[in-house]
Amino acid sequence: MKNRIVRGIAGSFVLISLLLSIYVNQNWLWFTVFVGANLLQSSITKWCLMDTILEKLGVKN
Repeated sequence: MKNRIVRGIAGSFVLISLLLSIYVNQNWLWFTVFVGANLLQSSITKWCLMDTILEKLGVKN
């Protein structure tokens, strides 16, 4: 369950930041870079900040 939520949040962040970069300011692409870097980091280290946040909010596996 938690993995689906993390993927949904990451995908939403990417799509929202792309829309913001098109309609508001190109600097929103840095947020897309941040999300992508965090996804890459979590695949290497097997630690994800969003996982930790969701655990503290009471979301179960």
